[in-house]
Amino acid sequence: MAEETILIVDDGKDNRDFIIEYVLEPNGFKYLTARDGLEGLQIALKHKPDLILLDLEMPRMRGDQVLEQLAAHNLDIPVILMTFHGSEEIAVSVYRLGVRDYIKKPYYPEEMLEAIEKSLTETRLRREKEALTSRILQANRELQRRLHELNILYNVGKNVTSMTDLTRLLPNIVQAAAQVTHADEVQLCLLENKKIVCRAHKTPRSAGAQAAEFEVHNPIIAQVIRTRQAIALSAEQLQKNTPPGQPNSVAYSPMLINDRVLGILGLHNFTPGTPPFTQHDSALLNALSDYAAIAIENSRNYTALQQSREQMRDTFERFVPPSVVQQALARPDEVKAGGTRRRISVLFADIRGYTAWSENAAPEKVIETLNHYLDLAAGVILAWEGTLDKFFGDGLMAVFNAPEEQPDHVHRAVDAALAIMRAAQEVNTQHGYQLAYSIGVHTGDAVVGYIGTSRALNYTAIGDTVNLAKRLQETAQPGQILIEESVVKELGDRVQARPLGDLKVKGRRSAAFAYELMDVK
Repeated sequence: MAEETILIVDDGKDNRDFIIEYVLEPNGFKYLTARDGLEGLQIALKHKPDLILLDLEMPRMRGDQVLEQLAAHNLDIPVILMTFHGSEEIAVSVYRLGVRDYIKKPYYPEEMLEAIEKSLTETRLRREKEALTSRILQANRELQRRLHELNILYNVGKNVTSMTDLTRLLPNIVQAAAQVTHADEVQLCLLENKKIVCRAHKTPRSAGAQAAEFEVHNPIIAQVIRTRQAIALSAEQLQKNTPPGQPNSVAYSPMLINDRVLGILGLHNFTPGTPPFTQHDSALLNALSDYAAIAIENSRNYTALQQSREQMRDTFERFVPPSVVQQALARPDEVKAGGTRRRISVLFADIRGYTAWSENAAPEKVIETLNHYLDLAAGVILAWEGTLDKFFGDGLMAVFNAPEEQPDHVHRAVDAALAIMRAAQEVNTQHGYQLAYSIGVHTGDAVVGYIGTSRALNYTAIGDTVNLAKRLQETAQPGQILIEESVVKELGDRVQARPLGDLKVKGRRSAAFAYELMDVK
């Protein structure tokens, strides 16, 4: 049955009664009545009915005047106009004023009911739309809450894998628990030497979670640790066990690793009338306690491993290139005497003008400048992911494509050579030095690996490729980079180089064709 409210505005009592008795009451409609246009307008403004049955000719205010006033008040109520004196002109004028339908008197009840149902269709659809929109908005809000919770859990999960400092990580987990459960207070306690110690908490008075360190004496927490079972208690369940000033609802979840209890994550509410923690709250708490347990275990393992690795790294990097140290730590079983044949690019760089300049400079200044230039070149090599093989006096040797593979190792080597030259020129401009590098670059096969004995190993490269790169550097003038023909062939039109001709190399049967490197794309 319909339950819409219909306002009948008609100065004829018989017509009002007829509509009520034969149309509205039998079909379950509610109704309001008005005896003239002014009274009808007042009732419409006050009660906002679902439909208005409006007579045209009435005292105090005509039907068309009522329509004008409804429009002036922005009241969008469907109207069916009733009149004895119907005409096409009247119909057009009232339709322009927003009338939904038009009925001439006298009429049958079926005619009026059909007109009412037709006019109310729009209202019903609008109401259904509003109800559907409301449900959609509510569902969307619920989805947004769930998405917010998932984002918080996701961020906590990322922190668990990326953050190993518990003094920073544990407050993050506590803060996440407060955000997703809206608890007044959150505590994260660890079991340490048979004591329950709070390591992070958020209190009702604090804006965010903080690291903490104080012992906790709570029989419910002790029970959770003993039983390894999560628990949630309402105000009624806590009345027997909770002293005044304590929480009126709580939820605790143990942090477990392989059935070993590390501690608990707990929620407290103090606000009177606050609903108890729900099953959903408990599920979120359990997920966060699992994250916390994993984070604590990872942190402890990582700290022990890191201490060992740092000791090894600090020792090795004094004697071995960092990239080789990384490979040795990652694959220690491969650290043994021997080498493998592979194609590499070799760069030799030497400071020219250094010896003459150092004769007239203070020893401290000499060391400072030498370190400055070598650090500059070494920085470029490492930035281009090359391997610093060794320093010798005021020069260095670098290898590309070893120990890690680099498909573009030739390009890296010549690009690094150009970068070293540019950086040296900038240093000269800033400090007024007259020093310059001479650089040689060559690519080819060499034996790369750990050379030496079981007691003393050195990661390096040996072979004709290395020797020729060194000879190119020795031949190069200050500020000049020499490369061999194989480098030019490898890079093709990406390299700009000036041919210099054959270069006779001591101890080598065949001459090398040398180029001066100008630029590389």
